[in-house]
Amino acid sequence: MFSKVLIANRGEIAVRVIRACREMGISTVAVYSELDRDALHVRLADEAYALGGQTAAESYIDSEKILEVIRRSGAEAVHPGYGFFSENADFARAITDMGVKFIGPLPAAIEVMGDKISARAAAEKVGVEGVPGDSTFIEGVDQVTDFGAEFGYPVAIKAAYGGGGRGMKVVESADEAASALESAQREATAYFGRDECYLERYLTNPRHVEVQLVCDQHGNAVYLGTRDCSAQRRHQKLIEEAPAPGIPDEILTAMGEDAVKVALGCDYENAGTVEFLYENGEYFYLEMNTRLQVEHPVSELVTGVDLVELQLRVAAGEPLPMTQDEVEISGHAIECRINAEDTAGGAFLPSPGTITKLHAPSGFGTRWDGGYETGDEVSQYYDNLTGKLCVWGRDRDVAIARMIRALEEMEIEGIATVIPADLAILRHPDFAAVEHSTKWVETVLDLSGITATPVAPPTEEDAEPKVRRNMDVEVNGRRFEVAMYVPESQLSAGPAAARPRPKRRRGSGGGAAEAAGSGKVAVPMQGTIVKVEVEAGQSVSVGDTLVVLEAMKMENNVAADVAGTITEVKVEAGQSVTAGEVVVIIEAT
Repeated sequence: MFSKVLIANRGEIAVRVIRACREMGISTVAVYSELDRDALHVRLADEAYALGGQTAAESYIDSEKILEVIRRSGAEAVHPGYGFFSENADFARAITDMGVKFIGPLPAAIEVMGDKISARAAAEKVGVEGVPGDSTFIEGVDQVTDFGAEFGYPVAIKAAYGGGGRGMKVVESADEAASALESAQREATAYFGRDECYLERYLTNPRHVEVQLVCDQHGNAVYLGTRDCSAQRRHQKLIEEAPAPGIPDEILTAMGEDAVKVALGCDYENAGTVEFLYENGEYFYLEMNTRLQVEHPVSELVTGVDLVELQLRVAAGEPLPMTQDEVEISGHAIECRINAEDTAGGAFLPSPGTITKLHAPSGFGTRWDGGYETGDEVSQYYDNLTGKLCVWGRDRDVAIARMIRALEEMEIEGIATVIPADLAILRHPDFAAVEHSTKWVETVLDLSGITATPVAPPTEEDAEPKVRRNMDVEVNGRRFEVAMYVPESQLSAGPAAARPRPKRRRGSGGGAAEAAGSGKVAVPMQGTIVKVEVEAGQSVSVGDTLVVLEAMKMENNVAADVAGTITEVKVEAGQSVTAGEVVVIIEAT
């Protein structure tokens, strides 16, 4: 077994891996950006190394920085978590070439399954059929419109090297093709470092069902049941449950067996997930995620298998400790992702900021996998998942009731979260009857009664920045230069200023937004302008997109609130903005 593991990630998955390693007596190494200096995963790890930078591109997906930390720390293995480098074959190969174990599949398997087009071909080779699509990279918008003309709309543009709904856009008509392709490529580049996309037919009312599997280095493979992840918004999951309900056992078994076929067909090792779409009694292969999934805890709760521990043991060369016949599913589990988003009538607006209070529920069958604690900052530059609330019950009805109780007990202040939406889903008769689909949250569920969550704006004192200062220190007689981060007010003050002061917490808002319909159009949250759609002198109607704002890896269209003429555009692409900042001024007509 490894003695030291580096976790090339952040947030709740880094915390999850660190805790598993600690239970196994394995030393852990964390990495962190400038914004994550005081993050929970940094506080819990045995060692932590600074990567510098703020955005993921400047830190967590800068491969040279990560590889240098591996060398410096002497880590024997690297756990990539999910996102970032978890499905990057070049990164896995670079680690392997250093003689360090990548806790995941071999680079060749990542390449096959990381490219969704070759993944489709690999599945078809072993007799597993996918959703009808075009198995070539999109070269231009004409390819999208031609596909739509042949198969009908809507069609899906999907990131070839991504997953989790990132870089996926649904095209309802030919008129939307150009903007949807541009947006999908932009998101794919931001989240996965590559902009290649491909096309698929978009099923109108499917369930999203996935199979958790694990393969060892000795040719053994098992699947650990199924999960249903159909409660989604923006093609990203809100609620997951295991096992997938309301589907005949023989179909679930067939899905599991097909998942194992796909994995063994590409010489897969370690944990992975094969995803299917299920509609009208049929299922189609969707993709394989060559990593641990966000929703892995529900599989753990119904099987009693610690998947992270199993990942570590398989990576160290140990055989699987069970056969397929020995896998048992007990009860029902549900996971709610607690994202920093304001449900706001179904808008699901990103809500970065400082968590001023976090109280996680407890009780029988209740689990909290969190990446933040009270006082921690949820940054606009990273994914907005703060943690995952999970429950187990002897059956699905008990699990639903337990989750509702746990969500009502949970307290998070300082940011808005999706808890109101989670409760609306769980209380709806469609969800109880398993009559929902991947479109259900956005087309059927009524969230209009949920208003925007008020979050106190920061005061000038609360927002006091910290500045880096290099200091000389001595340890056992040896002199070292270290970096310290201190509030600006302490730099010019006397010795008394060096004494610790109570830390004030601030909310996530910026200045107050202008009133609706004023023509002074403000952004609803902190983020980065990725595209400006208008210019001074242009006429616009209510609802026209003015700028595209990226916050927490999601693109949001900021629309005109009045009809009129643009008199001033106050921002440009690449510019950072704060919540409530006016970006476009319209003279109403």
